[in-house]
Amino acid sequence: MALLTLHWGLDGIIIFASLIVAMYMYATRKFKYWAKKGIMEIKPTPFIGNFSECFRLKKSPSDFVKQLYDRSKGLPYMGFYVFDKPFFLIRDPELVKHVLVKDFNVFNDRYASPDVTDRLGYANVFMMKNPGWKVLRSKLSPIFTSGKLKKMFDLMLVVTDDMDVFLDKSNLANGKVMEMKNFCANITTDMVGSTAFGLRVNSLNDPKAPFREFGRKIFDYDFFRGMEFLIIFFMPYLTKYTGAKFFGKESSKFLRTVFWDVINQRIQSGEKRNDLIDLLIELKQQHEDDSDLVGFKFSGDDLVAQAAVFFSGGFETSSTTMSFTLYELALNTEVQKTLRKEILEALDKTGGKITYQMIMTLPYLDMVVSETLRKYPPLGFLDRVAGADYKVPNSDLVLEKGTPVYISMIGMHYDSEYFPDPEKYDPLRFTDENKQKRPGFTYFPFGEGPHICIGMRLGLMQSKLGLMKMLSKYEVTPCDKTPIPVVIDPRGLTTTALGGLYLNVRKISTEAG
Repeated sequence: MALLTLHWGLDGIIIFASLIVAMYMYATRKFKYWAKKGIMEIKPTPFIGNFSECFRLKKSPSDFVKQLYDRSKGLPYMGFYVFDKPFFLIRDPELVKHVLVKDFNVFNDRYASPDVTDRLGYANVFMMKNPGWKVLRSKLSPIFTSGKLKKMFDLMLVVTDDMDVFLDKSNLANGKVMEMKNFCANITTDMVGSTAFGLRVNSLNDPKAPFREFGRKIFDYDFFRGMEFLIIFFMPYLTKYTGAKFFGKESSKFLRTVFWDVINQRIQSGEKRNDLIDLLIELKQQHEDDSDLVGFKFSGDDLVAQAAVFFSGGFETSSTTMSFTLYELALNTEVQKTLRKEILEALDKTGGKITYQMIMTLPYLDMVVSETLRKYPPLGFLDRVAGADYKVPNSDLVLEKGTPVYISMIGMHYDSEYFPDPEKYDPLRFTDENKQKRPGFTYFPFGEGPHICIGMRLGLMQSKLGLMKMLSKYEVTPCDKTPIPVVIDPRGLTTTALGGLYLNVRKISTEAG
């Protein structure tokens, strides 16, 4: 006789069915969490919630959050589910302002988090939690003063001279097809290597240089890297079980080794370059023995983590901005001509010399880059987590402590209420007059509030310098391999064109100087 019936086979079927029912009940126990609060939610699928396409790497995280934004049009917020966990999406600009600025004390941490044992990923200024983040941010801010940026600018000019030589050798008089994302990443890798670490990386002439190779691996969105980023940004509670690394296992090992080599060499030589390495050495010497730091120390991997995130963020965001700008200029020839005219007139006034002041003040160049960042922000969403129970202003809704809160940057940037005809590339959206007309907190490609990207001005400077140098001598046009429209890689955390951005590059006869 079996346990429950006369037959073991029937017992097995009953037990198996009971387990399935129990798993189903457990996986769906939190569904209707938002509906019970009177908040719109999209009907979740058992076991996976609303996360199916993103989890299967069929839709990028930015597009996933934008889709939620679009489906809740007209509402200030909505609820969704990643597996069985309730997440909160904000649409209303005024509420965005509360979360990012006014009530920052409640939302001062990102929801995303590597495991605490992944010190390069966990302890850097981008991912660090409070109260360590506040101390760290204040200590790193001096590297981005106007005076320091001007010194970095001079080092960047050397890299753009290398770019000139490289392009001259490429025989572009009759035009040549080039993949722009990789080309721009070679440039920005060399810039960051020089300005932050005093290294001549030489990625332009050697695309397989170690810095470039391991930098590429960080954002090489194969299945494994795609899943690592999904876990860190949407399922951080799984990082300790999966071993997901923010920079990837191989790149973490390389970055740790090379940056300690640079730091130790700089300490031994006593050389001073007023760059990030100098600042990190100074912080190490001044604060290594501090006992009042919570969850962070100015030594070991925690120190190197700042160099790692500066390197990866510095080359990736700037190269994304540069390459997508060149792509849009190739498709919008009048915009390209207008920008080139501004650049050549500015260079004519200085005898062909590019200056820091010029880069930071050319109005149309700024409008062009701003429009690129509207359409292609490097990271298309923001995430926060409620650090305490929070009553949503002007409502009866209370967000429970620990609730993940997401903001769709792409959703707001493509919202026709704020940006009419959003698919159109139109730099005139960013004239002073049009910016004043637009509601606040509808455009924030670098984030906003105390957590705004610490390297924003440096990233813009790199992108603008590279664009100015290139467009003063070369024109870009579409070719047979140019993706029209561009398709964003569904496996990518950052905004990356699937298959690359191929353009025809041709040297023009009219130059400044």
